Amino acid sequence: MLFQLLLKSVVRKGSLKLITADGKEFAFGDGAPPQIVVKLHGKGLEWTLGLNPDLKIGEAYMEGSLTVEKGTLYDFLYLLLFNYVETGDKSPFHWPEHLYGLLGRFGRMNPLSRARRNAAYHYDMPDQLYRFFLDSDRQYSCGYFTDLGNGLEEAQRDKKRHIASKLLLNRTGLKVLDIGSGWGGLDLYLAGENGCRVTGITLSVNQYKISRDRALTAGLGGVCDFVLRDYRQEKGLYDRIVSVGMFEHVGKKNYDEFFTQIRRLLADDGVCLLHSIGRYGEPKPVSSFMRKHIFPGADVPTLSEVLESVDRVGLFATDIEILRLHYAETLKLWAERFRKHRDEIVALYGERLYRKWEFYFIGCEIGFRLGSLMVFQIQLSKKLTAVPLTRDYMVDWERSSGTEARRRSGMEEILSFLQEEPQCDKGAEKKERHMTYREAQKP
Repeated sequence: MLFQLLLKSVVRKGSLKLITADGKEFAFGDGAPPQIVVKLHGKGLEWTLGLNPDLKIGEAYMEGSLTVEKGTLYDFLYLLLFNYVETGDKSPFHWPEHLYGLLGRFGRMNPLSRARRNAAYHYDMPDQLYRFFLDSDRQYSCGYFTDLGNGLEEAQRDKKRHIASKLLLNRTGLKVLDIGSGWGGLDLYLAGENGCRVTGITLSVNQYKISRDRALTAGLGGVCDFVLRDYRQEKGLYDRIVSVGMFEHVGKKNYDEFFTQIRRLLADDGVCLLHSIGRYGEPKPVSSFMRKHIFPGADVPTLSEVLESVDRVGLFATDIEILRLHYAETLKLWAERFRKHRDEIVALYGERLYRKWEFYFIGCEIGFRLGSLMVFQIQLSKKLTAVPLTRDYMVDWERSSGTEARRRSGMEEILSFLQEEPQCDKGAEKKERHMTYREAQKP
């Protein structure tokens, strides 16, 4: 069958046994431990998996028609990607990418209506789901690990400080725009740490409501405003612009439009910090499983694509940093937290959703460890003289804004918001809402 032929051509190292629905067994690899055993539970699945493995392996696991009988899902996906990387462009796994390259241009536009739908699909899910794996500040992007022994809370606090250091917060009252403001944690940090006046814009109704509530609770409602708005609709002039984990949703055909808007909104001596997932090497499509089931419309750029667009619109890249394995460590900690609440998640949202998100966390982590994924931070300005000649100001600011500075700015109050452990809600009204969502996620 097609899937067996594909595995035979790809899996050269390690040990993988495939058991088909009719009980036949096939062995692949060189026999080296650990041995991984995968079982298929549907006739004809070998053909489906072979025709589009990038999508269908994840879907089969999500639906329960592919199970890992020996080893773990992590072991199985690590083995596949390790061998995929080893075979390189000769791998038959590449053919869906080539097809996407030919047809994908028709799906890369990102009009306002589609952007809103894509944001709602992922970010307007039941709020409690995110509390099962995110830190107390709800930072849903790559943490910053100054030490691999740091936990999620510390890594996300350090990420906010690291980003803030690159914004050159050299005076109070700076007017800051956050494009894709999430649940508002970074904006609350900027407002509390240096007296910035922050506007956060998002397309997620869920994030918008929670952000506004958090600002009021923290006593920052007067300096930290959140708006339900697309970046293309924003007007005004800002001293600083920051965008974290949003650029992946812009779409390749819209890069020039995005940076043109940045240039329009940025003051002449302003500074912008763009934080995004990126890709080493040549442009390639996002996993079709991720695009269909996790982040519709997602498109991971290479640095060359970004910098070409930056140059075309007349901005300067004044600093670039590559965060290599930081997201792998973040995803690992998210997966661990998610796994601890497995029974609660299944009870609320069903086995299918749990397996889908499990596949998402693990697949992405391995992609950052073995594949071509990374995170970049690019500092942008309209003038070469907008920032100092050396990076010393970043390091000095980061070191000076430690525990005492956070205490002075009242960050303890902000970070204590929603720190309670997630609990299953036994109320009839919320249970009904959870079940409604569960039904809506069925194909």
